[in-house]
Amino acid sequence: MKLTSKPTGMRYVAPLSLLLLAGGAQAADSGQEYGPDPELPDPQRGLLPNMTVPEQAPWGDAKPTVPDGYTITAIATDLKVPRQTLVLPNGDILVAEGKGGGKAPKSRPKDFIAGLIQSQGTTSVKGGDRLTLLRDGNDDGKYEQQTVFADNLNAPYGLALVDDDLYVANQDSLVRFDYEEGQTEASGPPELVTPLPSEINHHWTKALTASADGDYLYVGIGSNSNITERGMAAEVNRAEIWEIDPETGAHRAYATGVRNPTALTIQPETDRLWAVVNERDELGPNLVPDYLTSIQDGGFYGWPYSYWGQHVDPRVRPQNPEKVEAAIAPDYSLGSHHAPLGVDFSNPAVGGEFANGVFVGEHGSWNRTDPVGYKVVFIPFEDGEPAGDPVDFVSGFLTGDGKTRGRPVGVTVAPDGSVIVADDMTNAIWRVTRDGNAASSTQPAAEASADASSEEATPPEDEAEMPEDGYAGDG
Repeated sequence: MKLTSKPTGMRYVAPLSLLLLAGGAQAADSGQEYGPDPELPDPQRGLLPNMTVPEQAPWGDAKPTVPDGYTITAIATDLKVPRQTLVLPNGDILVAEGKGGGKAPKSRPKDFIAGLIQSQGTTSVKGGDRLTLLRDGNDDGKYEQQTVFADNLNAPYGLALVDDDLYVANQDSLVRFDYEEGQTEASGPPELVTPLPSEINHHWTKALTASADGDYLYVGIGSNSNITERGMAAEVNRAEIWEIDPETGAHRAYATGVRNPTALTIQPETDRLWAVVNERDELGPNLVPDYLTSIQDGGFYGWPYSYWGQHVDPRVRPQNPEKVEAAIAPDYSLGSHHAPLGVDFSNPAVGGEFANGVFVGEHGSWNRTDPVGYKVVFIPFEDGEPAGDPVDFVSGFLTGDGKTRGRPVGVTVAPDGSVIVADDMTNAIWRVTRDGNAASSTQPAAEASADASSEEATPPEDEAEMPEDGYAGDG
C-alpha cells in the first residue's frame, strides 16, 4: 500500500484573489474561541474573504501524530475518496467513497475564485461511488482483505446499520441493503427508502445515524448557499435534519436552521442526537464558529437569520426577528472554519483521558489566511456535556512549513476502542489503537512513490478540477 497525497506546487492563493483582497477583511487570524460561550468578534466584510489552502505534500516516511500510548496505522490506501466509515458487528469496516455536488452555479466572481482555491485541497482521484469492505481476517491489525461491497451508488456518505438493514445516504436518496453478518458484498441492488433533496446541492453530503432503538433514521441536509444568495426558494427542505421512518420513508424536519450538519451520532446512555455543523463564511477569519451540539426535537439553530443564538447576520434580507428570538445557541464552539466532517462518541476501551467524550474530524479551513483544523480532536465530557478545550488526538496533517499531507473526514470509534479515521485527500483509512489494548501493526505508514511529482499530481491549469460542491465553505 502507498499513500498518495502529492505536492501541488505553492501554497495556493489565486493571483486574481490577491488583486481583489484589497477590499477584504485583513485582520490578524487570531482569537479562536472554544467551548460553550465563545467571545465573538465583530463581523468583517469585504470584496473577498481571506482564502488559503495549503500546498499538498507526500507522507514519505512520516505518519500522523497520536498521543503517547497510542499507535496509528494506515489500514487501507489507494481508495477513491473515502468519506465516512461504519464498523460492522464482526469487526469489518465499511467505507463510503464518492464525490458529490457539481450542480451549484457560480453566479458571482468570488464563487469562481473561491472554488478554484478550494479545489487545491481536494484529491484528483475520481470518487468511487461505492462501499468498500475492509477485513482483518487474523486479528493482526492489517486488514489484508479489501473488497467492493456495493457500487454504482451516487456519492454515498452517511452509513447506519439497524439489525439486518444497512442504510446508505447517497447525495440524492436514502437506500437500504439487506445485510447478513460476514458477507463481503451486497446480495442485490439497494431498495429506495426515500429521495433526499439534491437540486443544486451546494452542500451535497448527507450525514446519517439511527436512533438508539432503531425506530428512526436521522439525515443531515445542508443549505444550498452560504447565506441565501440563491434566494429562499432554493432553501426549501435545506439546512435541516430529517427524522425518517425507515419502514415507510415518511419524514419530518426534526431540526431546522442547521446550515450544514455534516455528521450525526447518538450519545450513549442519554440516547440524545448530536451533530457537528459547518457554519457560514465571509464574515472574517474568526466568524462564524463551527460547532458541536445536541439537537432538540423541533429546534431552530439560526441559519440564515442569525448565528450562535441571537447574533443577527446583517446580510440576510428580509430579516426575521421572530426566528432570531427562537434560535438555539449551540452547545460547543469548535472554532471558526475548522470544517468538522466527522463525529463519534468515545467508549471506555479507548482508555486514558480519551474514554469519555467525542472525537471530531476537522477537514480544515480555506476561509482564513492561517489554516486551522486538519486534525482529529477530542472534546472531553462531564455529566453528559462538553467540558474543557479540544485535545489533539490525530494531528500532523499540517506540516511545520505550512503544507498538508491529508484531510480527516469521518471518525468512527469501534467497540474495541480503536478509532477509525477516513482521509479523503490521502485516500486512506487510518486506525488508532491503544498500545497493548488490541492488535496493531507496528509497520510505519506506507511510503509515497519516490518519483511522485507535482506534475503528475496536478492537472494542467485549464483542467484543474473544481470542487464538486462549488463555493461550499466546508473545507
